[in-house]
Amino acid sequence: MRRPQLAALALVLAGCGGSRTAPPPGQLPPAPTLVSIAVTPANLSIATGNTQQFTATSTFSDNTTKDATGSVVWSSSVPATATITARGLASGVAPGSTSIQATSAGISGATTLTVTALPPSGTDVLTYHNDNARTGQNLSETTLTPTNVTAANFGLLFVIPVDGKVDAQPLYASNIAIPNNGIHNVLVVATEHDTIYAFDADSGAKIWQVSLLKPGETTSEARFGCTQVSPEIGITATPVIDRNAGPNGTIYAVAMSKNGGGTYFQRLHALNLATGAEEFSGPQDVHATFPGSGDNSNNGSVVFDAGAYKERPGLLLLNGVVYTSWSSHCDIRPYTGWIISYDQKTLAQLSVLNIVPNGNEASFWNSGAAPPADSSGNIYQLAGNGTFDPTLNSAGFPAQGDFGNAFLKISTSSNRLSVSDYFAMFNTASESNADTDLGSGGAMLLPDLTDSSGKIRHLAVGAGKDGNIYVVDRDNMGKFNSGSNNIYQQLSSAIGGEFGMPAYFNNAIYYGGVSDNLKAFSISSAKLSATAASQSGNTFGYPGTTPSVSANGSSSGVVWAAENTDPAVLHAYDASNLARELYNSNQAANGRDHFGTGNKFIVPTIANGKVFVGTTNGVGVFGLLH
Repeated sequence: MRRPQLAALALVLAGCGGSRTAPPPGQLPPAPTLVSIAVTPANLSIATGNTQQFTATSTFSDNTTKDATGSVVWSSSVPATATITARGLASGVAPGSTSIQATSAGISGATTLTVTALPPSGTDVLTYHNDNARTGQNLSETTLTPTNVTAANFGLLFVIPVDGKVDAQPLYASNIAIPNNGIHNVLVVATEHDTIYAFDADSGAKIWQVSLLKPGETTSEARFGCTQVSPEIGITATPVIDRNAGPNGTIYAVAMSKNGGGTYFQRLHALNLATGAEEFSGPQDVHATFPGSGDNSNNGSVVFDAGAYKERPGLLLLNGVVYTSWSSHCDIRPYTGWIISYDQKTLAQLSVLNIVPNGNEASFWNSGAAPPADSSGNIYQLAGNGTFDPTLNSAGFPAQGDFGNAFLKISTSSNRLSVSDYFAMFNTASESNADTDLGSGGAMLLPDLTDSSGKIRHLAVGAGKDGNIYVVDRDNMGKFNSGSNNIYQQLSSAIGGEFGMPAYFNNAIYYGGVSDNLKAFSISSAKLSATAASQSGNTFGYPGTTPSVSANGSSSGVVWAAENTDPAVLHAYDASNLARELYNSNQAANGRDHFGTGNKFIVPTIANGKVFVGTTNGVGVFGLLH
């Protein structure tokens, strides 16, 4: 009687659990099959000439997903509008719309990419001191002239408040398309509170704001009690912008931070110019080693310690590579001199150079000046006090590879950093020991000049704490001679100690040393005048001033200089005669043009009829009042 009941029970159990019946022993379950492919980001726009990385994500029958970006077949329905690589990188070719499709095993996913026309071009200041020669000149200024830059017509328009010190030069990108917000002239401001802002440069309205701190992190305190950058260290170096990188242009910046456990970080960030979003899988933590036995070495290599350095010089973008240069905190050892480079599209580290691998000190700080670079891909840097090896090899280079307190030419051939030439003063060791190093100033490249014999000269200038102006021939810098300086031209004690860099305009260079007048040195037959051709009536206290120039081509030149006082002072001078001061922000009654407390090393930015000057807690914006 029980057998029918058992049979019935077996049927019921089979009916309830038949779908979960395990496969026979030794037989694998069926493999999940591809169900769909999602392409992201979805439905976006980029400008002509810009790029966008797409991602393909496969979903399978068992609800698992997998990144398939590198295994799918990518295509663009309208290649005349946008092309796409085998790895999913799209490039805008011409205005229009196209379908970006990813296909695998007969399954496809797609999204729409709209390519917009480039906004009309305008004046940009995308890097420290305007260009990679670091001339500081904007030759497209048609609004501000020596005639209308007067207290009656020109003055403070407004002040933009921010959350920390503005040690980096404000940057300016014209006619940027902001998603769902129209076209704007964008002012990019970085602060020591590890914040980057994008403001409408004409109204001061905030477009976006991004903190570069990770969860649980803070900015660094002033390390070792050093007050050179205080009370906090975040973004010190001037960022650099590439309008054509990523979908909307990219801002590259280095930020310092620390976590609750006391670990310090230096990171290279790449931010979307229009939104502030991180790009290229950033940020990238900065780590480095280099063969040597110098400060902080271990097992035959010197080691980069993120807590021992700050990124003081502005960033350099050259031929698709971002170059960073590193400074100590108040010369507190152990530290050495590092330059580290990164691919701008992947943020992968490409090369590392240490200029004192078997010595100490010799970092790069340059009062914030970014290193210049020539059209052949050579970088020029002024090193701070540190080890210089006077024993030279057969090529005239220090036998131990230590280049402290020297004017360096650095090759970037094949993405490998190396010192290819240099100039060192005959008394470089005594200057280092006395802390009167060359590295307090920044280098500048001069345009090609013809000397008295008809030879084309490729020159660079630099000055440091000793007040000498050093002019080097970039094709033969002079190296080291223990008896005297082997150099193209030297102007001894020509200026006060230099804590900044010069500007160039119309065959003249402009220097503003400590406790000295702003001075113009004219250039004739590829030589600087022995004395200043003109100078300002006022002097500048510490740290002097780094001037900028605005002009309409070769005419209407105005030299701008900020004074580090409380309140800060913005000065404007006739570029053809510095004795003629056109304007300063103390001239108007009742403090009309006062814009905050001065900040050392800040550089005026001039673009499209406005002047932007950073302070300890904001940016003063100047322009025509009527």
